[in-house]
Amino acid sequence: MNGRTIVWGTFDCGKPRVRIMLEALRSLEPDLVICHRSPWNEIEDKSMLGPGARLIVFLRLLAAYPALLLAYLRTPQHNRVVVPYPGILDVLVLYPFARLRGARICWDMFLSAYDTIVIDRQMIRKGSLFAKLLYSTEWLATRAAATILLDTCEHARYIAALYRLPLSRTGTVWVGVEGDVFTPVSNPPAGMPVKVLFYGQFIPLHGLPVIVEAICEIASRPEAPAMEFTIIGTGQEQPSVDAMIKLHQLKNVKRIPWVDYRLLAQKIAEASICLGVFAAKGKAARVIPNKVFQILAARRPLVTMDCPAIREIIAPGRSIRLVRPGDPFDLANALITLAQELCDPAKSVEIHKAAQKEMTTVGMTVVRDQLASALETQ
Repeated sequence: MNGRTIVWGTFDCGKPRVRIMLEALRSLEPDLVICHRSPWNEIEDKSMLGPGARLIVFLRLLAAYPALLLAYLRTPQHNRVVVPYPGILDVLVLYPFARLRGARICWDMFLSAYDTIVIDRQMIRKGSLFAKLLYSTEWLATRAAATILLDTCEHARYIAALYRLPLSRTGTVWVGVEGDVFTPVSNPPAGMPVKVLFYGQFIPLHGLPVIVEAICEIASRPEAPAMEFTIIGTGQEQPSVDAMIKLHQLKNVKRIPWVDYRLLAQKIAEASICLGVFAAKGKAARVIPNKVFQILAARRPLVTMDCPAIREIIAPGRSIRLVRPGDPFDLANALITLAQELCDPAKSVEIHKAAQKEMTTVGMTVVRDQLASALETQ
């Protein structure tokens, strides 16, 4: 990789995406210089912040920038500055100082705040003053950055269209997985009930209502083997999802609000089947969430929605079942079929052998190479 790189911003090291990107950058440049101040302490889901918390974060940002800019002006000569996620304001604040030093900005946008808050989660009315302000701010940030990184090619095409950018201004770096946390696990104990696991934020792209409806459908099928579902997480849709579970009296569903990140691998190991995302439309078709990479690394049978983004890394097979987005009946059929096969010792062995070939770990080497390629275009 030509030229020196500086990392700068108020990024959140609590996010796997940020940690993996920083590790990849350090592997490319062992003497990497990082200028960092974080306002995100103990804040997991940024779009769920209340007015008071938003004000606190904003004040922390304002307090962080003077020290960050002073640190930046003292950095060695460099060609590029990488601004990790979320980085919207970081890019705008840094832009005149980066120009002063003759450096180009590479912004790991990763996710669009406007797309997430306004279009996907619909927390702000599209066309409202705040929505327009958020779009305009993000539009300016995309102009300030020389290169904008997204997590899939499909997502990059969407952002380029949303902000009227040449596709050549974007780059793709998969989320990947932290190899010291998620590794291949042994096969789960045979027999029934077949244990099915979902974990994640309760946000629209995960399609929790689709999962609950599929569980209801499975309960009505006499041919379905006994299944036990564990659903881990909290978030925007938690009240409505928990109400659905209670309404349908789903006794085979275990709800766990929170599991420590480093214990998720154990939960995957305890499951026979892991679930991905299932939303009918929108952002779910453009991104590949952390958990898909984590499940692939664990080599556990996966059921998730078929979409352009997921086809960038996997194809359907014995250990991977892709279903129609937003279709609880197709999900129920896939789960019943896979569970029946896992209850057959011979077929179960075939499925777990297939997982070794069909599932690949998108680890640091892959992320590093993608990142190096994206930075070379600057």
